[in-house]
Amino acid sequence: MKHQFTLEYWEDDGWFVGRLKEVPGVFSQGETLQELEENIEDAYRMVCAGAGSEPVPPAARAKAVLLEVA
Repeated sequence: MKHQFTLEYWEDDGWFVGRLKEVPGVFSQGETLQELEENIEDAYRMVCAGAGSEPVPPAARAKAVLLEVA
């Protein structure tokens, strides 16, 4: 299944560097824009594969929080 994301990118010291706007923590780089797109897809897959894999203590709880963002 395909899902559309927003790739924000810029050039830095001859490299294309970017991030997925909708998915915090997904960053990558490439020598070309096409390579960046390929690498960002790999980075997205790695982040998704690792999501929830951290050990959680048996007594852990969850609750909704309301945060003010700028």
